[in-house]
Amino acid sequence: MTNYALPHAERLRSLGAIRRLFAEGESGFIFPFRYVWYAEPDTEPSVEVLFSVPKKFHKRANKRNLLRRRTKEAYRLRKAMLQPAPGTPSANVDLALIYSSKEVLPYKTIDHAVRRILEQIGAQL
Repeated sequence: MTNYALPHAERLRSLGAIRRLFAEGESGFIFPFRYVWYAEPDTEPSVEVLFSVPKKFHKRANKRNLLRRRTKEAYRLRKAMLQPAPGTPSANVDLALIYSSKEVLPYKTIDHAVRRILEQIGAQL
């Protein structure tokens, strides 16, 4: 059975890991997200994720919170796409999803973008 929870242990919060992610990670853009990811091979398989909605584009906290909640929900339902198949090499993956649109987009658009991002990262792993 698939676990759809997003526990605190799956959130990227270590300052050193965040610095390494932005210094050495690969990045891309799929509207409305800029994403950065870093995979450390041959380690305990885990995925940690960071969600960000910059104040530069959305001044009101309620809009930032709404977009962050929509992004978390889309990731939570699609995170199984990054889990390694049995018998394949595993990696520790750090991922940052940065909302980069000035518009408040509907959940369907956000979900589609998160799915495409996870597909691209999963293909490169």
